Amino acid sequence: MTEHEMRIFAGSANRPLAEAVARYLGQELGDVTITHLPDSEIHVQIEELVRHKDIFIIQPCSAPVNDHLMELLLLIDAFRRASVHSVTAVIPYFPYARQERMARGREAISAKVVVRMLEEMGVDRVIFVDIHSLAIQGFFNIPVDPLTAMPVLADYFKGDPRFANAAVVAPDVGRARLAGKYAEYLGLPLVVMHKRRTGFAETKATHVVGEIAGKVPIVIDDIIASGSVLDQLPALIEAGAEPPIYLSITHPVLLPTALARLNREEIGELVVTDTIYVPPERRHPKLHIVSVAPLLAEAIHRIYAGRSVSPLLRLV
Repeated sequence: MTEHEMRIFAGSANRPLAEAVARYLGQELGDVTITHLPDSEIHVQIEELVRHKDIFIIQPCSAPVNDHLMELLLLIDAFRRASVHSVTAVIPYFPYARQERMARGREAISAKVVVRMLEEMGVDRVIFVDIHSLAIQGFFNIPVDPLTAMPVLADYFKGDPRFANAAVVAPDVGRARLAGKYAEYLGLPLVVMHKRRTGFAETKATHVVGEIAGKVPIVIDDIIASGSVLDQLPALIEAGAEPPIYLSITHPVLLPTALARLNREEIGELVVTDTIYVPPERRHPKLHIVSVAPLLAEAIHRIYAGRSVSPLLRLV
């Protein structure tokens, strides 16, 4: 029995996910009022006594990114001022994770700025899922749990006869290690695509390394935003892959261009998680959503109980 009571709270970014996590933990979400004022400012009010409690805030920072990030920062401040025992920020989708280095001179390292803000507000621990760059963990001076949704996503394909003759495909060299974990988990061969960046959000596949001829491709990635990865898929068909092509991607940012690209004939299904809430009007017929609520609930339970989180971490 722990000394301090646990309470789960959420911002407005993904209430269905937060409610599911709370249910797994046998709780109801804590009572908080978040108001977006007419001048675009945000007001946060904790509506229950939280003194000396262990607080977990579930808030992915998806679009509108800055509003959801500001909600999170204000929530942390409100809890600190309410004399809680600890605050853990559960950020399934971490903001600015693709801006973790200076690719050119005079650029901001935006992910580092987010880390500094979280620490300055007094957060004790951070949990995120399949972050774009694992190097961001090193920006923190507090405990960080880099969870992976790989088993959750891979279980969708495991044991399905459609994928008995499949291959796991990394869309670039940077995803090869994660794709290798998928391949090992599913007992499938690994294929790596090489690409060349032609613009800030545009890439072009140049060649495919590995045996893909006659196999059903399962392309993995961490984020699908504009859907540029879908433009690389014809290279797999040219290399002899067996359509349709399936995709397993953690975070469904899903800009309109990605939804339009999903209409292509060679694409069979896009499997994503619920780290980001996808409203009904953006749920493409080829979109299949699996939940990370059990994963997050297990991580929260282990942290609260003082048990190891290592089995859940993205150790790649």
